[in-house]
Amino acid sequence: MSNEKQFDVVVIGGGPGGYIAAIRAAQLGFKTACIDEWSNAAGKPAPGGTCTNVGCIPSKALLQSSEHFEHAGHAFAEHGINVSGLELNLPQMLKRKDTIVKQNNDGILFLFKKNKVSFFHGRGSFAGKAEGGYTINVTGPTTETLTAKNVVVATGSNARQLPGAEFDEKLILSNTGALAIDAVPSKLGVIGAGVIGLEMGSVWRRVGADVTVLEGLPTFLGAVDEQIAKEAHKLFTKQGLKISLGCKIGAITKGENNVTVQYADSTGAEQTATFDRLIISIGRVPNTIGLNGESVGLQLDERGFVVVDDECRTSLPGVWAVGDVVRGPMLAHKAEEEGVAVAERIAGQHGHVNFNTIPWVIYTSPEIAWVGKTEQQLKAEGVAYKAGTFPFMANGRARALGDTSGMVKFLADATTDEILGVHIVGPVASELISEAVVAMEFKASSEDIARICHAHPSLSEAVKEAALAVDKRSLNF
Repeated sequence: MSNEKQFDVVVIGGGPGGYIAAIRAAQLGFKTACIDEWSNAAGKPAPGGTCTNVGCIPSKALLQSSEHFEHAGHAFAEHGINVSGLELNLPQMLKRKDTIVKQNNDGILFLFKKNKVSFFHGRGSFAGKAEGGYTINVTGPTTETLTAKNVVVATGSNARQLPGAEFDEKLILSNTGALAIDAVPSKLGVIGAGVIGLEMGSVWRRVGADVTVLEGLPTFLGAVDEQIAKEAHKLFTKQGLKISLGCKIGAITKGENNVTVQYADSTGAEQTATFDRLIISIGRVPNTIGLNGESVGLQLDERGFVVVDDECRTSLPGVWAVGDVVRGPMLAHKAEEEGVAVAERIAGQHGHVNFNTIPWVIYTSPEIAWVGKTEQQLKAEGVAYKAGTFPFMANGRARALGDTSGMVKFLADATTDEILGVHIVGPVASELISEAVVAMEFKASSEDIARICHAHPSLSEAVKEAALAVDKRSLNF
């Protein structure tokens, strides 16, 4: 075995968990390789995983474009900007999205070069144990055999299929197809009112589709604080998203150019709906296809996740796993934190990931973001708490923006005043939540935030005011 194919660390998968793990390992002085099989339309490497190629990045591009279109059609007039002859150029909108994806792909390849990470384009799989480590095969555009002292499995997840309604990405779409519809469907169906369903439903509603969302659970956004979820449901319904809860999906039949869904609604009444396109977003499943973990005895659980301990160690010495392929929230930033932590643990350091302070975001309009416990969780756990809320309607910057929907909500320990959770529905909630994450990492009290000077006028003042409201002393509401 030639020396150049021997590595201290080999990362299988170049998504947010994988590429970040590889970069951090290289920064720590390890000879590192990253294997990734994503290809773009030209067959060239497209690292970045689901997030960059068919997830976080392209969806944000389309959400931004569609929001501009909606503003031009509806909100600009109020600002004294009259638009006539407004037209949607969907091919250009999709082309812009593809350009942004490619910039991100190329950015990762540049970072590999900069940090001296060897990149291999293909599918990585275990081939067996080798002296002092493991043999890893690369198959695809590149065919290689590597040896690794340490292996980081970062193979991500795939969209969960609905039995009897497999993805063809033409009529029945996963997130991949939902980001590449070539003409605005007049009727779009979405099964699953989670993050992907709501974001994709929002994109296509704004550009003219009649969107119906069918959700199996009886509650809307069950993981979100109830007060925030109710507010969001009201706002999305007002925008024109038709959301049906408590649906039991029956037969799904494909026609030549449409899809018919039979379902029982929340009252048990049988319903039939026909759509031009159907997006299925009912969660994601871990991706270990072709990993060949069985050749080395890698342990998976009954749901197909790689089994790891709290520090992302697998059942095998020197083999680690991070991101969507292991337990915990399927979030790109969670994968990144685990990737960094694992690289540092390999170096004998103490990598750290705190699941209690991982922020969650839904990039609808208004955005929804939260960190820590919901009010329902605190009640269920019997924790005594105080709550404070502040509406964006009373925030000067939100009024100037013309985006006053939603609120900020603080939950603090009734005795110590430590912040236990912060929940936001409103403009740029995804950015505002960071202050709460920092505060919670430092075990701050709501009074700490209440006494910090926030710039005026700014949306962040709503965070300060909600913290003041915990003590029933908000100043502007």
